[in-house]
Amino acid sequence: MPQMANAGHIDRALTNFSVAYQQGADAFIADKIFPIIPVQKQSDIYFSYSKKDAFRDEVKERGQGAESAGFNWDVKTEQPYYCRKYALHYDITQEERVNYDQPINVERDTVDYLTEKMLLNRELRFANTYFKSGVWGKDLVGGTNIGKFSDQSASPVETINNIMLQMAGNTGKKPNFAVMSPDVLYALKNHEEIMDRIKYTQKGIITLDLIAELFELDKIYVPWGVINPDTKQANFNDSAPDNVDFIYKGSMLLGYRTPSPRLKSPSAGYIFAWTGLEGSSAYGSRIVRMPMDMLGLGTERIEAEMAYDMKVICPDMGVFLSNLV
Repeated sequence: MPQMANAGHIDRALTNFSVAYQQGADAFIADKIFPIIPVQKQSDIYFSYSKKDAFRDEVKERGQGAESAGFNWDVKTEQPYYCRKYALHYDITQEERVNYDQPINVERDTVDYLTEKMLLNRELRFANTYFKSGVWGKDLVGGTNIGKFSDQSASPVETINNIMLQMAGNTGKKPNFAVMSPDVLYALKNHEEIMDRIKYTQKGIITLDLIAELFELDKIYVPWGVINPDTKQANFNDSAPDNVDFIYKGSMLLGYRTPSPRLKSPSAGYIFAWTGLEGSSAYGSRIVRMPMDMLGLGTERIEAEMAYDMKVICPDMGVFLSNLV
């Protein structure tokens, strides 16, 4: 049962007002970066083609009456994906349905909270999979091998240009997206080099689109999700300060992703979503209602579930920049 400072039944409750801290889907980016591949099986294999074979020039001059030059390419089986199931539930009792006054709607609140918590968990898994050092083909550290974006003497544009050239020279693809934490965004918006380069634009205001255009990127994503790492349930009588902070801090991921999943299309990452389960939608997500009369007559369980696997596919198509602020 939801823990309330008073009782579950509120005398003369306001029917159009309540306070709940909810982030909303627009604070998260886990479903916006890499192509999502719907799969019917929980686990299966996939294949990759040799980059060396793709970029090797094997065309030969053909003599009169001679055969043309032949060639071959290598294909290997990668480690299979495995869509693990992640789930959370809340049991609504008959007493809750009867006793709560508006604006508390226990069914709506349950679905809202379940959805929020599932999105938060998915975002944390995304950050832990992709947004960290030791994952991609190259790691750069502010103040070590590149300048910090908060340092006015550094050149963020030159840093990005160098990454573009190196990745394109190594893979044939230059980065087309970036994920940057909010503090990195504001460091760039207040950097003299950035301000100087856009001061003659029509808008004259540094927007995310202008920064993307300056860096020659299709899209820049800024995730605003926050996390409370405490495991203890909140108590309104507790005077301790809230332990809430951004999920993404001081870092940036620069990479190439294919617009949509297709054969022989390289991408820094792919996400396999198990949509073969009944009622599953994108990301293998579904909300299920089930009677739980064994817990009390009229009790109903509302359960949220997701089944997916996040995989790094082409590590050399990603560069992670940390300690930028």
